[in-house]
Amino acid sequence: MVEPSAPPAIKRRRGNPNWGSRVPPAPAAPTAFEMKVRELHLTPETYASSTELRLWCEQNKNHHYIPEWLLKKWRLIVDSDYITAA
Repeated sequence: MVEPSAPPAIKRRRGNPNWGSRVPPAPAAPTAFEMKVRELHLTPETYASSTELRLWCEQNKNHHYIPEWLLKKWRLIVDSDYITAA
C-alpha cells in the first residue's frame, strides 16, 4: 500500500523583493508660478502685461520660482539672503 505523501514544502521568500532596485523618479509637479498663471488663464506672451501676475510676483519673489526673464523685465530683485521658516 502506498502512503499518502506530504505536500511539498513551500519555500517562503522573505524581505522586500524590490530592495536595491532604483526608485522611479517622482512626477514633476507644477510650480506655484505655473499654477497662478493657469488660474489667471495667461499665456507666456501675456505674462508681462498682467497686473495681477505682477502683484503676485512682487509679493512672492523671495518664496516661489519666477522666470528670470520676467524678473528682469519688471526689474524685480530677489533677496538671496531671505530665509523662510521651515
